[in-house]
Amino acid sequence: MKLLLKKDVEKLGKVGGIVHVANGYARNYLLPKGLAVYVTPEGIRQIETERKKESVRIQGENANLQKLADELRDFSCTISAKANEDGKLFGSVTAHMISKALEAEGFNIDESMIILDEPIKQCDVYNIAVSISPELKTNVKLWVVSDKDDEKNKEEAENEEEK
Repeated sequence: MKLLLKKDVEKLGKVGGIVHVANGYARNYLLPKGLAVYVTPEGIRQIETERKKESVRIQGENANLQKLADELRDFSCTISAKANEDGKLFGSVTAHMISKALEAEGFNIDESMIILDEPIKQCDVYNIAVSISPELKTNVKLWVVSDKDDEKNKEEAENEEEK
């Protein structure tokens, strides 16, 4: 059966594409869910107008995502964690922890957007890859410090304020 896709369908096609599918797949899944319509001149016109609207929406969204990527590129955040004297962490810093640290700074980054090649188990400075969209990636500088060092810095700052 030939159908015209109204929405992107994974492993099948993109919006506006004409696809050949089994009758049962068309009747039981694509047509009831509104993912496709029969190939007709009206359907083709409708898809073209929807594709134009979608294109305008995506361009605006891409501009916002690019702005977010530019802001993140120049950003660094700090996570304090329990560590021994050598700087080895008790546990590890996870994508969830990084996501929460970025949210605290005002960036709405989901933990699935954070790409960690391996678990972070050492106090150090890291460049963390953030996938904002499939085409757009950026890096964030992450400082992992011992919570003991963090407490010492706070105490020193308090002592200087008292003077």
